[in-house]
Amino acid sequence: MAGKSGSRGAQAEVDFSYFGGAESLTEGKRSPRRTVVVSSTEKDDGQSYPGPPQDPTDFLWLMTEEPHRSRRMVIMKAHPEVTKLMGHEPLTKYVVLGVVSLQLFIAVQLRHSHPLSFWFLILAYAVGGTANHNLFLAIHEITHNLAFKGVNANKALAVFANIPIGIPYSAAFKKYHIEHHKHLGEDGIDTDLPTNLELLCLNNVLGKTFFATFQIFFYALRPGFVRTQTPTKWHLINLVVQLIFDYILVSTFGVRPLLYLLFSSFFAGSLHPCAGHFIAEHYVWDGLNQETYSYYGPLNVLAYNVGYHNEHHDFPSIPWTRLPALRALAPEFYDTIPSHPSWPMVIVNFIRDKNVGMFARVKRLAKGSRLSGQVTPTTSGNGSDRD
Repeated sequence: MAGKSGSRGAQAEVDFSYFGGAESLTEGKRSPRRTVVVSSTEKDDGQSYPGPPQDPTDFLWLMTEEPHRSRRMVIMKAHPEVTKLMGHEPLTKYVVLGVVSLQLFIAVQLRHSHPLSFWFLILAYAVGGTANHNLFLAIHEITHNLAFKGVNANKALAVFANIPIGIPYSAAFKKYHIEHHKHLGEDGIDTDLPTNLELLCLNNVLGKTFFATFQIFFYALRPGFVRTQTPTKWHLINLVVQLIFDYILVSTFGVRPLLYLLFSSFFAGSLHPCAGHFIAEHYVWDGLNQETYSYYGPLNVLAYNVGYHNEHHDFPSIPWTRLPALRALAPEFYDTIPSHPSWPMVIVNFIRDKNVGMFARVKRLAKGSRLSGQVTPTTSGNGSDRD
């Protein structure tokens, strides 16, 4: 008994998963494991490393298909009642209305405050950053047509949700995000992936700090360089509505309310607790080939349950309010997959941990490239060693 008790004490001494890996790194040793497994398996006990550290000079190139379609088919066979969770969620439009109203109210109230004053900045970070992050994720939810039954009604709601963000965003996001789902990890198509230039310039502590601070600009500008879109009428509607709103706001109340909204959008995609999900969702951790991670913590309340990210990619037609029910329906699939215990600590560990960085993303050749006989880069062995 004493031996067992001692071993448990030793394990607790090194198991920092409940704190999101908040301990100091030990120089010369591999960092403690960052992810957790709710129900450990023989394949992964949630404590040991399934694979060696990734080569930091290139991305993790895999020849396998993305995992979500196959898991979706298996879950539907095991739990055919999962289809009852699919469909639109009427609550979404009311949440959007409430958050938009809150942001516009605060913006107008700050019309006499200096943009660099303490209260202006703290409100923009704590309230505005959280609210606009919520609106980013509302647009993400609406992009999957989960607020209304009709497509145009969803697009119109996305344009409305875009208003406090300050710049037109919703129409362009839709196409890029659908491609992200259909072509997860495919180089040159999935614009969520870092580029080779980012790998070259930002693959160190200073570069990762810069990236984490200015994430919003990377996600806004990168798609245009990687894969341009053909504008549609909804791009025009999004642009015109946003410009009209910004003009009315500035001409009526001055520029400071607009600055509050723009500051809020910046903080929403910067060093903000909720912004940890941008890194948590698809960066590779702990020597795993896993390319999608969930987070089941309390910040999901503010973020349309986007932390249920494996669940979302498996079933994009299930709305945010029913993703916890999906996990509860199929725990044998989801509780055995490593997940993140903390979004804020994901940002911290991403910056300081040499075993994760801009390189820690799964990439695969686009389907057309594979069919044409092109081969993966020389580092493709990086993936085969870890299979």
